[in-house]
Amino acid sequence: MDQTAPPSNTMLLSQMDQDGVLHLTLNHPAARNALSLEMITRLQEAFDAAAKDPSVRVIILKGVGSVFSSGHDLKEMTAHRQDPDGGKGFYEQLFARCSDLMQAIVHHPLPIIAQIEGLATAAGCQLVASCDLALATPEARFATPGVNLGLFCSTPMVALSRAVGRKQAMEMLLTGDMTGADEALRIGLINRIVPADQIAAHSLALAQKIASKARATLQVGKQAFYQQVEMPLNAAYDLASQVMTLNMLGPEAEEGIGAFLAKRPPVWP
Repeated sequence: MDQTAPPSNTMLLSQMDQDGVLHLTLNHPAARNALSLEMITRLQEAFDAAAKDPSVRVIILKGVGSVFSSGHDLKEMTAHRQDPDGGKGFYEQLFARCSDLMQAIVHHPLPIIAQIEGLATAAGCQLVASCDLALATPEARFATPGVNLGLFCSTPMVALSRAVGRKQAMEMLLTGDMTGADEALRIGLINRIVPADQIAAHSLALAQKIASKARATLQVGKQAFYQQVEMPLNAAYDLASQVMTLNMLGPEAEEGIGAFLAKRPPVWP
């Protein structure tokens, strides 16, 4: 047990704004906000709870301190080498649970915004790549440095290769080099760069803008986006056409279009 770890109920801080914005904050700076099995469990629980809470409309994910997340907890992983099976069972559980978490972010009904104010490495970079949107300070840095430790970042590779171009992803994976905020913006890993003293306000403003839309519409759109992006062009259009038809028949489109034609603000159902 990491004696520097905060109590499990404070390892992940949760704060709800009146506008339906849920702030989730990784709160273990002594371990560089590592994605230990405990941290992964807390995140999964928080995302599951938010999905069932109708008052939540958007989630902002951030970290305490100068590191967003350093990835898996190497001390925890090394300690399990002493297990009777050499750690095999623990590693299988850890990587499977982490993969489940990343997929839960993609399949989550709500938009999730990463707010990065420092380092995001290995599975921490994977966490950024898995989120729907990402804002970063100029000081933010990103890397998949496993290759430097003899452990290729195979699971971070899945999210990274779907967020940026293949050549850019391969360069990060093969070299393990740090990628600055400017380059991360250029290759599409983040959406924008914001000064450190303004990033909280910018993240909140973006979240509030998204939260003002109909929750059901956002859910339909996010789900369809991730489904179609992996499909051939004709299948993607078939899916999108079906989604548009169902969306058009729903109360959100009826209210939104009616409000537009009547020149009044919509009142979402």
